[in-house]
Amino acid sequence: MKVLYPTNVSRAPEVPGDVDLVRYDPNASIPTEHHDAEVLVSWGSTTELLRAAAGELTKLRWVQSLAAGPDDVLAADFPPGVRITTGRSLHSDTVAEHTLALILAGLRGLNLLIAAQPGHTWRGDLGGARVEGADGRVETLHGANVLIWGFGSIAERLAPLLTTLGARVTGVARRAGTRAGYPVIAADGLPEALPDTDVLVMILPNAPDTQNALNAELLALLPSRAWVVNVGRGAIVDEDALVDALRAGSITGAALDVFRTEPLPADSPLWELPNVIITPHTAGGRPRGAADLVAANLEAYRAGGRLTNEINR
Repeated sequence: MKVLYPTNVSRAPEVPGDVDLVRYDPNASIPTEHHDAEVLVSWGSTTELLRAAAGELTKLRWVQSLAAGPDDVLAADFPPGVRITTGRSLHSDTVAEHTLALILAGLRGLNLLIAAQPGHTWRGDLGGARVEGADGRVETLHGANVLIWGFGSIAERLAPLLTTLGARVTGVARRAGTRAGYPVIAADGLPEALPDTDVLVMILPNAPDTQNALNAELLALLPSRAWVVNVGRGAIVDEDALVDALRAGSITGAALDVFRTEPLPADSPLWELPNVIITPHTAGGRPRGAADLVAANLEAYRAGGRLTNEINR
C-alpha cells in the first residue's frame, strides 16, 4: 500500500513495514511514479492540483484532508468510491487562540492604536481615566455576552477561554441543548438572542445551507455595541450587508480571518474601514496532531473499520 504524505507537515505518522509512505510536494503535481497510491493525505494543495490528482490517481481509495472542513477535497470531485476524511479538531487550539486574540483586539481597540503608531499619535481618547461603558462600547470580556454560531470542536476549545475571562457564552447549532457544559440554542432562536449579544463569533462550515447565514436581517438585530468575528468560512457572512452595517455604525466592528474571495481583493471596501480587523486566513494553518490522526485512521482503514471524521457524500 502506498500512502502519499505532504512535505509541509513536520511529523510523519508511524506506519507498518508493508506501507510505503511517500512524501510529496503539495504545491506541485504528483509525480507519475506515484499515481498508484491508494491513500492521499492532503494539506495546502490548490483545488486545481487536487482535481488533477482525482483524475490521475486511479487506484486511490481514501483521501485524508488535514483541513478542518471538506471544502477543498469536495471541490476536487474525487470519484464516488473514494472515502474522504477531514482534519476536524486538528485546528481547534490555534483557531481558538486566534479567535480570542481577535476578540480582545477589537474590544480593546488595538487596531486603532496600531494604526496610530506610525504617525506617533498618542490616542489618549482610548486610554487614561475612563467611565466604563459611557460611550456605549464594550471594552472587556468580563460580563460580556458571547454568542458562538457553529458550536463544534473549535467552539468547545474557545468557550472555556472566554469563560475564564468572565464572558457569558452561548452556542448556536442545528439542535438546541447543552454541549460541553454550555447552553446551545437552535438557529431559529437567533432573533431573540442577537439583541443582547456583545460579540458574535461565526465558526460555521461552508455548505449550501450556510451561505450568507449572517445576512442583513440578522445583522440589524445586533446592538450597536456588538462585534462580529468570523473564523469559519467567508461565504457564511453577507459581506455587502456587513459593510453596510459597519459604515452605518449599526455594529461597532468586525474582525475577519476568512473572506468570500481569498486573497481579499485590493478594491474590497473592508480594507478601508477603520472598525475592521483583517487577518489573512491565518487562524488555523497548523494541523496539530496530524500524524497521530493519520496513523489511527490508517490502522482503522486497513482493518475495515470506521474512520475518524469521515464524511458522507
